[in-house]
Amino acid sequence: MDPYAFAPVADTVIVHPNRDKAASKGTKAAVVLLLLVSAGLVTIVTVGGWGQLQGAQMVSIAYILIYLTIAYFVARWNRGTLPVAAGLAVLLMVVAAIAGPAWFDRGGDGYEESNIPAELLGLLTLIIAGVQFLLIVFAMQGFSQKWNVEVEVTQDEYDRRGPGGFEPQPQT
Repeated sequence: MDPYAFAPVADTVIVHPNRDKAASKGTKAAVVLLLLVSAGLVTIVTVGGWGQLQGAQMVSIAYILIYLTIAYFVARWNRGTLPVAAGLAVLLMVVAAIAGPAWFDRGGDGYEESNIPAELLGLLTLIIAGVQFLLIVFAMQGFSQKWNVEVEVTQDEYDRRGPGGFEPQPQT
């Protein structure tokens, strides 16, 4: 038998104390909501301006799929996807801030009409930029909350204190 092999103790329970905090739960809910709202807004702008996106449709579809995937993982307390969401949000925020005024310009005469009025697409694009800023803030806040901290306790201790009665020990 390998003396270095890990043999889990039958009465050991893994607890994630930072996930039980109200701030962590609220941050997780906010990040998931912002990712879903972002995916929805990008979907509306993509469908509404399909003919005018000039090849950017696949990038929009990729953003929608990636944001939905990240929302799924964040909903399952995966902390590692939060910096990815923030990084993608920075890129989308910059593109949306630049593209918003261009949609307003397309509302004049001489431009091909889109499925949705260009002024509305411009407004939605600027809203996307604002939502991305909020996503960056909340994703980084969630990352700093250390959802991945684990504490091993005995089953008796877990039963005595309950699922919300654990605080992580400070690192020295």
